[in-house]
Amino acid sequence: MALTFRRAAAIIVITNLFACGGLFAQQTALPWWYTLEEGKELFRQGSYGEALVAFERARDQRMAMYTRMEQDMITLLSLPELRIYGDALDLVEGYIASNGRPSAAAALEELYYRAPRSSMANSVRQALAWFGRLKNYPEAEYWIGETYRMEGELGIALRQYQRALDNRDLLERPGFDLEILYKTAGLRRVRQEYAEMEKTLLEILEGTGPDGLPRGGLWVGSNDPFIRNAMVRTLANDGIDRFLNLYRYNNTQVLKAHQLLGLYYYAAGRYDEAAEHLMFALLIQSSVVIDEVLRSEFDFSYSSLGALFDALARRPLLRDWLEENAYYKTLYYLGSALYTTGRPLPANGLWSFLAGQTAAGEWQARSQTQLRSPALDRAIDPL
Repeated sequence: MALTFRRAAAIIVITNLFACGGLFAQQTALPWWYTLEEGKELFRQGSYGEALVAFERARDQRMAMYTRMEQDMITLLSLPELRIYGDALDLVEGYIASNGRPSAAAALEELYYRAPRSSMANSVRQALAWFGRLKNYPEAEYWIGETYRMEGELGIALRQYQRALDNRDLLERPGFDLEILYKTAGLRRVRQEYAEMEKTLLEILEGTGPDGLPRGGLWVGSNDPFIRNAMVRTLANDGIDRFLNLYRYNNTQVLKAHQLLGLYYYAAGRYDEAAEHLMFALLIQSSVVIDEVLRSEFDFSYSSLGALFDALARRPLLRDWLEENAYYKTLYYLGSALYTTGRPLPANGLWSFLAGQTAAGEWQARSQTQLRSPALDRAIDPL
């Protein structure tokens, strides 16, 4: 969890109290977010039972705090002199400030810290509704799920992830919901719940990021099939080198979603969809590498995959990144999907490149076989 300055300062105070020892430090109630951090440390140490207790306690502490604040506001609003203000939140706030109501003032301060005032529309009812929502602690729900995942209780873990996602707008780290969605898709894959996995991966591509823009970027922005069809047509008619000369797209946050969807669709016999997603995965990976080379070689210009990989001979970290992110596997199955859908030219181009890459290992050998005798490769379930 990314800590604010206010929280970081509180941690220093709490740490100093512990350093002093004594009964007071033991009796001081720790805030819910600190309890969560304790749980994460226990989790990292492999003490999953203790971590689970800490995560559940953090969730309960947060619920208790916002329940208390909600009740403080309800108690205040029940006063006869406040009824004349109706639903006007600014008038209630003015009354609190001028009449010395510290509990209600603290509740409003916390509320405005956590939620945008504009979302309350100057409404007391909306403010109370926010207190109700803030009782939820999606980070704690996620970490409870992580603990169950480590203990092999995958069904419970999935339910916990969904509880976190149900309140994703309360997550404190921007984009953390993407990590939870990928964890969800991963567990669906392990449980062979492929339809649910597909649904989750599409949610990643079609959802919005912290900036409010679609995460899927070019893929979502090209829902009008003209752009995507033009990309596929360029790849099919002119080959991979012309394709990578024309297009750049380095949206790495959706790379794994495109890869997994492409491999799933290939295994399911949905080859056109497989080719489309594997094409995007290949484009993202290649764009990242080309951009990195351009940063250090201003006169570099892309001409072919072979020339690009010659330039990578001096950049082992980039080669390692490609291998870790299944670049060769993506190339191979993209070629297979293109071949199966009647596009042998780009398929042969991809296989020819792989056939000359010793580092491609298994995918080099499979490509050599395909060049000698091309066929639909059903031998391996790529999932």
